[in-house]
Amino acid sequence: MQEIIRADQRLTIREVAEEVRTAFGTCQKILTKDLQMRRVTVKFVSRLLTAEQKDDHVSICTDLCDRAQNDPSFMSSVITGDECWLYGYDPETKQMSSQWKTASSPQPKKMRQVKSSVKTMLIAFFDIDGPVHHEYVPRGQTVNKEFYKTVLQRLRDALRRHRPEKWRSGNWILHHDNAPAHRAVTTNKFLAKYNIP
Repeated sequence: MQEIIRADQRLTIREVAEEVRTAFGTCQKILTKDLQMRRVTVKFVSRLLTAEQKDDHVSICTDLCDRAQNDPSFMSSVITGDECWLYGYDPETKQMSSQWKTASSPQPKKMRQVKSSVKTMLIAFFDIDGPVHHEYVPRGQTVNKEFYKTVLQRLRDALRRHRPEKWRSGNWILHHDNAPAHRAVTTNKFLAKYNIP
């Protein structure tokens, strides 16, 4: 049975039971109890990295760990930015969902909340002390290099207002992922122009 699973780890218990001509329950017991196997879902990753990309990630992480160990103020100088989708819900209160029923009528059922079609993207920047700047992307707007550059300009204004000590010292580092708008030439020129590492 173990050889069959090794050959194709996606087989179901029913398929294995048919293959070895045994009962479903017996096959399940052998797999879970005797062989101590369990079925897990495969984790989805957005893409597989090449060896070079993995080496770059390790090198960057090692550099960041070294900087954090050697400079106690390093972590407080980092401002992280990220985007996420926010979905609208139409919540119904317990009172709103209550209804009259007789002793013989069936128990009322309430559907689990479902995301509505209303969604918007939130771009947020935060540091060790909390949020620095956030904004919602207007409906229909794509986060492209031009739009992201204007977001970075508003981040600089928010930093001047909310973190004046970082603004005056110029001691802050922007940390964001490598989305196309983040690594665009115009974005990098903007960051270089204002000396933002």
